[in-house]
Amino acid sequence: MSLSWSGPTRLLHGGEGLTTWLEDFRGHRVTLLADAAVADSAITRTVTDRLGRSRLDTDTIVLDGPGDARSIAALAGRLDGTDLVLGVGGGTLLDQAKLAALLHCAPTAADVLTGPQRSGLVVLPRWTTRSVPLVAVPTTVGTGSELSHVACLAHGDGKRLVMGGALRPDAALMDPAATATLPGELLAEGVLEALFRVVSPYVGDHRELPVEDALAETVAGLLTTLGHRVREDRLAGRQTDDRVRGDIARLSGLGHADWLNLGRPPFAVKGWLIANELSHALGIRKVTAVAALLPALWRAVLDGDDRLGSAPRLRRLWAGLRATEPGVLPADPADGIAALAAHWLIHCQVPADRDRLDAVTARIVRAWGAGLPMLGGLRADDIRRLLRDAVVSPAPSSVPPPPPSPPAPARAPAAA
Repeated sequence: MSLSWSGPTRLLHGGEGLTTWLEDFRGHRVTLLADAAVADSAITRTVTDRLGRSRLDTDTIVLDGPGDARSIAALAGRLDGTDLVLGVGGGTLLDQAKLAALLHCAPTAADVLTGPQRSGLVVLPRWTTRSVPLVAVPTTVGTGSELSHVACLAHGDGKRLVMGGALRPDAALMDPAATATLPGELLAEGVLEALFRVVSPYVGDHRELPVEDALAETVAGLLTTLGHRVREDRLAGRQTDDRVRGDIARLSGLGHADWLNLGRPPFAVKGWLIANELSHALGIRKVTAVAALLPALWRAVLDGDDRLGSAPRLRRLWAGLRATEPGVLPADPADGIAALAAHWLIHCQVPADRDRLDAVTARIVRAWGAGLPMLGGLRADDIRRLLRDAVVSPAPSSVPPPPPSPPAPARAPAAA
């Protein structure tokens, strides 16, 4: 049995939607990959129950940790004989499910994922296909992995971003019960992560695209409004209701929609690459790195660095976002985004000394710049300046030594 792996992901609403979608699979074998953190949760029980009602022979595998190429290859081997893969968990679990399902169907893709190259981007060849359907059940918000054609892969002392149509799930179960136990802090961080992903291509593109601009402005405004609601709930000590969490989850996925960014430059999201590397290198949460970097990034845009984005478009976008909470946020976009993160009670203090930032800068340039197209014209001094503006100087004893520089590539980098 095979479903299309290249079309848009079908959204399933709640348990009934999953049951309807499973009708064609009765009598087949299913592998359920569950994050250890949610293996005993209500949403996992719901999925298991629906699989049972559909008379599916289910093998459940509980996963813990990010998973590197070796562990994902081993996981792919455990999928032998399966007709359908379901992943229940956050973005890390869903990325593992996407990569394992890919390697199960296309074992030769392992050479592409782990081949020697310095580039942080791995683009799957167009012939790479996945014949076993994949259903994603996201239990967090922000990453939108359930609708994306990308996945992060731990590799060496860093991460690679793998991209290809064969990674896009066939269906995604959108159920508010999946995020019922998500702490308010992580819900707020998820909103900021989704907002960053939506606005980055908009600001990074200097062209006016009326339809795509309007869509991005609308999604960004809705996310910001919902972020204010999450803040109110946290301050009141109450759980954010199902409707709001469901809205956030759906908008989070929309950040990956092709029609939202149709015609945008493919590498208009330089800040996203920098924030991810900063997060991994310093061992901090991704949204902490995003909250620290955004004010510095937007200040550089406002100061005229058009390699990072358009100042007029940034001001226009921010005027709309600021209007979602009148009288609270500053008019200046850089000051405003810092105030927004603080307003949402998101931690954004990142300590790192000069040597540490030099090491992170070298990592970023090696993986994404120095002749590769992702950073465009940005050089090491530009990256270092951004990072220094984003972090705070810590007490010397509180900063671990920088990691060793990665070894030189065995051969020239693969074309991105």
